[in-house]
Amino acid sequence: YSGGLAVPLRSLVKDLVKEGSVEKLKKCFGTRMEFGTAGLRAPMGPGTSCMNDLTIIQTTQGFCCYLEHCFSDLQDRGVVIGFDARAHTASGGSSKRFATLAAAVFISRGVPVYLFSDITPTPFVPFTIVHLGLCAGIMVTASHNPKEDNGYKVYWENGAQIIPPHDKGISTTIEENLEPWPQSWDADGAIQSPLLKDPYQDAHKAYFAAIQKHCLHRDVNKKSEVKIVHTSVHGVGHSFVQAAFEAFDLHPPFAVQEQKDPDPEFPTVKYPNPEEGEGVLTLSFALADKEGAAIILANDPDADRLAVAEKQKGGQWTVFSGNELGALLGWWMFQCWKQNGEGDPKDVYMLASTVSSKILRAIALKEGFHFEETLTGFKWMGNRAKDLLEQGKKVLFAFEEAIGYMCSPAVLDKDGVSAAAIVGEMTSYLSTKKITLSQQLKAIYEEYGYHITKNSYFICHDQDTIHRLFERLRNYTGPSTYPTECGGVVVLAVRDLTTGYDSTQPDKKAILPTSKSSQMITFTFANGGVATMRTSGTEPKIKYYTELCAAPGNSDVTHLKAELDNLVDAIIEDFFQPKKNNLQPRPE
Repeated sequence: YSGGLAVPLRSLVKDLVKEGSVEKLKKCFGTRMEFGTAGLRAPMGPGTSCMNDLTIIQTTQGFCCYLEHCFSDLQDRGVVIGFDARAHTASGGSSKRFATLAAAVFISRGVPVYLFSDITPTPFVPFTIVHLGLCAGIMVTASHNPKEDNGYKVYWENGAQIIPPHDKGISTTIEENLEPWPQSWDADGAIQSPLLKDPYQDAHKAYFAAIQKHCLHRDVNKKSEVKIVHTSVHGVGHSFVQAAFEAFDLHPPFAVQEQKDPDPEFPTVKYPNPEEGEGVLTLSFALADKEGAAIILANDPDADRLAVAEKQKGGQWTVFSGNELGALLGWWMFQCWKQNGEGDPKDVYMLASTVSSKILRAIALKEGFHFEETLTGFKWMGNRAKDLLEQGKKVLFAFEEAIGYMCSPAVLDKDGVSAAAIVGEMTSYLSTKKITLSQQLKAIYEEYGYHITKNSYFICHDQDTIHRLFERLRNYTGPSTYPTECGGVVVLAVRDLTTGYDSTQPDKKAILPTSKSSQMITFTFANGGVATMRTSGTEPKIKYYTELCAAPGNSDVTHLKAELDNLVDAIIEDFFQPKKNNLQPRPE
């Protein structure tokens, strides 16, 4: 280490040596963080397996070299770097510091860097790439991970997250550039460099102008009496959601005071993840009750995701699932498009990841627009959306069940800021018709068919067990045979995106990209059920996503839920075999 930059790290390592903590030292230094399509995500701390000054410099040197190889005009166009509010006192690491070091690396090679002068939501990085015509972007954030973690997310010139083969290319060049270049440590010099620019004001103004294209009911918004509470869960979202509401002429939402300012300790929540639902929303419920608000909006700490809750007549709260909010926003975006009277629905597209609800498919079939599914992750939806936009198509909406929504093509990634304003407008509009979000959701299901979902996971730390479990499904009654029924329900189709097999295709080859490094099998059942089993890229989990897609008119919800419950029980018993495989259920 150079220039005394890593004093906290050095003393941490000395302490570990003094204590004889061999296992902890192994954990820190035994492996190197793997750079994948999601970039990096790991704890802040010493060693090659953690996020620290050195590993940030090494990663950025590799990324810079890879960009030099791909873009002859990198020194003309440059890159953008953003950061959230994370900081780790023990190791001295913080998102801002990591972002500044990354800037120093690029500047040392004569590359212009647009470094945000203050915290921003993640969507501002992909927005700025396209707005300024840059080659790439980096966002230093660990989103909704535990407070000890940080991350390094990479975007390409098209404004979407990177997809293969870029991840492998960057990973290789990182390995080739591990020795820090002399100027890479010079964060102070970088800050003084004429190559360093601050895009904050320009991006802020341009972003809020861009999302206003989706504001179609300004008069309704101005007069709206809907009261909304917003929490940014100690992250970056507060001022940006306030500005988005202002851009839509909506009354400002009530901010949860204890959570509105960025705080890397996330003191009021166990996990800073709105997907965890009620635990994260306790303070929001209290404020909403006090102010008489019926709607709560919650962003995750980097404001790229959005959770929504609504107070019911009996006083209890409903937290919408990602799939339910996807149904509401998909319906709304299509209504807005129709109202604008723009063109032919045959040129309109909506996207969802393969583990998300098929409700958009049902709406598309009835309304005459296109629905496509992609692999899991917004990187796939962002890149597919870009392809479609370049073909002159209209991409109205994309979503994933993990509360990620892309309501505007200005950001080819999930964006919890624009989604918050659009939910605000949708709620205000519906309230003029005396309709709640829950009632509108029911109306969508009545019209297009009920879509009941049930998602969960098992914890498994043993890779061999996971491998055995999936291989058994691939050789169920003999070599290369999959299950033909489960719990008495016939399996109509199987798609295996690990091996590339799809029983519905004439040549039995899957159309979606396949990956041997992760497990993923989807079963389609004769009763309208769909179930996907997959491993997580970032956690020791085997996840399952199940949905029962009923035909319009079949609205006996209790019966449909019971039917899905029975199917899920059979999938767990027959396919997961939790007792035999020693799988831990999801903690309550």
